[in-house]
Amino acid sequence: MAKPENNRGLRRLINATRWSMQGFASAYRHEAAFRQEVWLLAPLLPVGLWLGDSGVEKALLAGSLLIVLLVELLNSAVENVVDRIGDEPHKLSGRAKDQGSAAVFVALLLVVMTWGLVLLV
Repeated sequence: MAKPENNRGLRRLINATRWSMQGFASAYRHEAAFRQEVWLLAPLLPVGLWLGDSGVEKALLAGSLLIVLLVELLNSAVENVVDRIGDEPHKLSGRAKDQGSAAVFVALLLVVMTWGLVLLV
C-alpha cells in the first residue's frame, strides 16, 4: 500500500498515535494475558513510583513493568501473524509462539528481579 505524500510532520504523528491507540485497544479486547498485565500494572506502577527512593529506582521499578506490556504486545503480534498464515500445526509456528511466550516470561522475571533488588537490597 502506497503512503500518501501528505503523511508528514504533525499529520504523521497524529496518524501514528491513532494507530497505536488502536493497537492497545485491540490487544486489550482480544488478549487475556495483556488484560491481566494491564490490571497488574495499574496498581503496581504508582506503588513503584512511590517506593523508589531515587529517579533511577523509580525508572527501574516502573520501566520493568512497562517492558512486560511491550513484550506482550510483540508476542501477540507474532501470534497473530502466525495464525494469519494458517491453522494447520507446523513446528516453526509452534516454535515462534513458544519463543514469544518465553520472551514474556523473561520480562516477568525481570520485574521480579528488579523489584527484589531495588526494594530488598
